[in-house]
Amino acid sequence: MQTVYVETSIISYLAANPSRDLVVAAHQQITRDWWQQTRGRFELYISEAVLAEIRSGDPAAGTKRLQLVRDI
Repeated sequence: MQTVYVETSIISYLAANPSRDLVVAAHQQITRDWWQQTRGRFELYISEAVLAEIRSGDPAAGTKRLQLVRDI
């Protein structure tokens, strides 16, 4: 199984409310589609730096982001 490094922007796109900016909204949708349909084909991993970044900011959002990566 191939591995994929998941960086912070992927988790941010997944956790964020839908954007009104069309380009950002498209990135969010592509990311959500990949996460739901394709990620099972790969062994995912993240770094301690990504964990630190997704913990930062708004505590509720940080909790949501951390839940997305709990199985990685």
